[in-house]
Amino acid sequence: MERRKLILEISESIDAKDAAGFSGFITENGMFRFGNSEEVRGRKYIGEFVAGFFKMIKSSKHELVNMWDNGNSITWQGVVNYVRLDEKKVSVNFVNILFMEGDMITDYLIYIDNTPLFA
Repeated sequence: MERRKLILEISESIDAKDAAGFSGFITENGMFRFGNSEEVRGRKYIGEFVAGFFKMIKSSKHELVNMWDNGNSITWQGVVNYVRLDEKKVSVNFVNILFMEGDMITDYLIYIDNTPLFA
């Protein structure tokens, strides 16, 4: 799969609050880390973790600002526009690093400060 298309599909799954679809991009024994949270290992547990996060927001919309693909990893710079449960809108910058095995993600690292989302 073309890597830019992959990033856009990942964005769509997150913005649709599709935890199973999102975790399907990650290998069965993959690792996921969201900001300062503990690492989550395994597609099933990643899906559960992400589903829990989706319950804490009304919606999100991800923007792809830039990406760099070196074959074994993708660096994705973006902005996520959240709508909180209280309808307040919050935009947060992020950088994701995705370690790849073919078209599948083995390690998904999100570098973000979501403090404004929960302030």
